[in-house]
Amino acid sequence: MTLVILLGSFVVFAFLGVPVAYSLGLAAIAAAWWSGIPLEAVMLKISDGADNFGLLAIPFFILAGAIMGEGGMAERLVNLAKIFVGFIRGGLALVNILASAFFGALSGSSVADTASIGTVMIPQMIKNGYPRLFAVNVTCAGSLQPLLIPPSHNAVIYSLAAGGFVPIGALFLAGAIPGFLIGIALMALCLLIARRDNYPKGELIGWREAIKIAIDSFWGLLTIFIILGGIIGGVFTPTEAAAVACVYAFIITMFVYRDYKWSELHLLVGRVVRTVGIVMILIGFSSAFGYMMAILQVPRLAADFFLGMVESKVALLLLINILLLFFGTFMDMAPMLLIATPIFLPIVTKFGVDPVHFGIIMILNLGVGLLTPPVGSTLAVGCAVGKVSMEALSKSMIIFYVPLLIVLALVTYVPALSLWLPSLFQ
Repeated sequence: MTLVILLGSFVVFAFLGVPVAYSLGLAAIAAAWWSGIPLEAVMLKISDGADNFGLLAIPFFILAGAIMGEGGMAERLVNLAKIFVGFIRGGLALVNILASAFFGALSGSSVADTASIGTVMIPQMIKNGYPRLFAVNVTCAGSLQPLLIPPSHNAVIYSLAAGGFVPIGALFLAGAIPGFLIGIALMALCLLIARRDNYPKGELIGWREAIKIAIDSFWGLLTIFIILGGIIGGVFTPTEAAAVACVYAFIITMFVYRDYKWSELHLLVGRVVRTVGIVMILIGFSSAFGYMMAILQVPRLAADFFLGMVESKVALLLLINILLLFFGTFMDMAPMLLIATPIFLPIVTKFGVDPVHFGIIMILNLGVGLLTPPVGSTLAVGCAVGKVSMEALSKSMIIFYVPLLIVLALVTYVPALSLWLPSLFQ
């Protein structure tokens, strides 16, 4: 009965419109009260969930991405991408995707990527003759790359949900090739659509201007090498790398590029603090919810259920992918990582699935949920930036699910795509 109270109250609160974080906390409190567990224990779990040194990487990465995004880096990365693919038919769509990959290595956020790159690219694409919906579709779909391309703060959340034993550095490296595959698959689709609908070509950028653009964007791109080089070389931990990236982003934005006004800096910090506050509240309440699930032996019950249904790793991963795709349409990525990881990870490890590999599967799978209604936070941002309706955007987005699902299948059943890079640095 306590399990029914836990899950049922969460569903009721969520359908009543209570934010997911508070729904998790209230459900944990309701289940504890029903079963006679002291509420102080639940409160301590909420506190313990947010009291983790490794979590400092999240606010630092979010702040670094915000500084670089609002300080002119997005526009510089768009210009850099034009050098490589801007002259091809449908080139601006390819520029959009490539710029998202560049910016993703700075922000690690799908929503931030859509807002930053979309503000620059969507008006340019419309002005050059691309349909508005197509421009918004490309922007939203391309923003899945930052979820995997290091550094991804979702990898930090997964590591936390997994109990902290999955190395964050390995997760960062594991996401690089899958993130690259997403970009290639989306570019292939855009080239086919551009040829079919005769979209315009861009202009070939001369070598003098190309060198100037590359130099202008160099300082921002150096952030990537500082973060990954420092982690791989053992110079600093992922948390320390996030702090270094934050300081470096501030110096480059305010003293080198100087596109951002000092008078607006407090507004940027305020937005970051609100975002981080939401994430930390979610993590704390999710810890309490996970504590109650552990007491009620939900992971063991789920393991017994799945082990009784399937006999092969292929079937198990297919079933889990279907479930994650379904629930990802109703819940955002962070709460799903925090709730689903303790349930599914013990099951897949019994079938020999590497925890790092499974983390990439989950992040990519739930990333697709950011592009699906009714929640679809990336879609919502795309609608706001591109000035289109959610209904129209959702219908036109269907074709973009095809390459994303193909990449998801490849990542799921070809573990080397995720594990090869981490294996080189073990």
